[in-house]
Amino acid sequence: MKTRNLLFVTLMSLGVVTVSCKKKGCTDPTATNYNSAAEKEDKKNPCTYDLTATEFTSTTVNGVENVTITDKGNGIGTMTLTADKVWILNKLVFVNAGQTLTIEPGTVIKGKAGQGENASALVVSKGAKINAAGTATNPIIFTAEADDLAGSVALNARGLWGGLIVLGGAQLNSSPGESAIEGIPTSETRGLYGGSNDADNSGTLQYISIRHGGTDIGAGNEINGLTLGGVGSGTTIEHIEIISNADDGIECFGGTPQIKNIVISYCADDCFDYDEGFRGKVQFVLAYQDVNAGDRMGEHDGGTTPEDGAPYAHPFFYNATYIGGSVTNAKRMLTFRDNAGGEYFNSIFLNQGKGIDVEKLGSGQDAYARFVAGELKIANNVFFDVVTTGATATAADLFTISFATGVTDAGETANFQASFATNNNAVADPGIVLSPLNPVPSNAGNVSGASTPTDSWFTTTTYQGAFDPAGSNWAAGWTLLFQ
Repeated sequence: MKTRNLLFVTLMSLGVVTVSCKKKGCTDPTATNYNSAAEKEDKKNPCTYDLTATEFTSTTVNGVENVTITDKGNGIGTMTLTADKVWILNKLVFVNAGQTLTIEPGTVIKGKAGQGENASALVVSKGAKINAAGTATNPIIFTAEADDLAGSVALNARGLWGGLIVLGGAQLNSSPGESAIEGIPTSETRGLYGGSNDADNSGTLQYISIRHGGTDIGAGNEINGLTLGGVGSGTTIEHIEIISNADDGIECFGGTPQIKNIVISYCADDCFDYDEGFRGKVQFVLAYQDVNAGDRMGEHDGGTTPEDGAPYAHPFFYNATYIGGSVTNAKRMLTFRDNAGGEYFNSIFLNQGKGIDVEKLGSGQDAYARFVAGELKIANNVFFDVVTTGATATAADLFTISFATGVTDAGETANFQASFATNNNAVADPGIVLSPLNPVPSNAGNVSGASTPTDSWFTTTTYQGAFDPAGSNWAAGWTLLFQ
């Protein structure tokens, strides 16, 4: 903005820079028509500025400039967060509609501690854009202010700040088609998402590590590591890590985002959650659960109000590796409910106490109806150490139906379990080492013969799981999990 340089000079001695709009009567020394008459006018009538503007307060910590960002209502503005500084989020900081936030590779963004109204997060509003393109050697890191990136925070420390929230204008199946995002106060209108543009573009997220988030804003409502609300297919989302979040790793509320190369680990609730008619595409995802924390590897809901709203949830997952906390726990691998569809292909499911569960209601649309319609499918996957130790589990162990109260089994369970074999699923050891974790399978013969995607967005592979048994660990180096 033109006013930034003028105000920077005015407030440099205070260590505070404010992005704002000049009020009537102020002149601009960067304008082409600035002259001696204007300079005299400025000296007689000093400019005043909008006190609701975003504030940037600078301090130096261990020789590095730390810039604290406080959003007072106008958003962060169109600007670039540079890698030579550490940027600190003070409470909720928004990228308002019409603004574009660029983040350089290697940049570190930290969130201040605080709950409720003091919770910190970066929120990319509907109509805004974020261009955050890190690299494998210089990832962008979101973490807590307390994290010195050198061991000051335990690997599984959770809830130290909020998270990253991206909102768009893609379609939901809830009424009235626009919702307030989970994790921030409903009174904040910049938290609204949803619309009619499934190709909506919220920008680019590449090579980003999101660490130690999930602070509680009240009544058990925590912020997810990465929240995608109504995000469209025009958004680029690749090579993202969410580690040690106090709620879900990633949650998609409706929309059609296309997501590749994701690592989710040590989260306190679900790894991958979706709702409100999510119809995205996901490939190459590693989800790894702490033995002492976490719930489902995938919590998949179709709709909320109403549950059978259109469009139905029908995402596609290829090449997932889901590793639970223990075969002896009471946690489930996947749950489909509230009329959720979804298809998993070429994936590995490992080390979890329960298998895949589908909801059956007494009437109306439900997840089992999506299975019958061919919109819920589990095909060409490998299971090991799920429900029972080793390769001893059967389809009856792994595929179950959750019947609503008063609903009796009229052959639904047998029908669902028969699909295990007809869809080429298998129980076999993929050869994945859990301690220390090496997600690259060593038993290549047990993870071969993958099905070919029909959608050209997906990469065609010859193996199951997120990692090629003949290749290397693509998550090494840029993630905290494999640092």
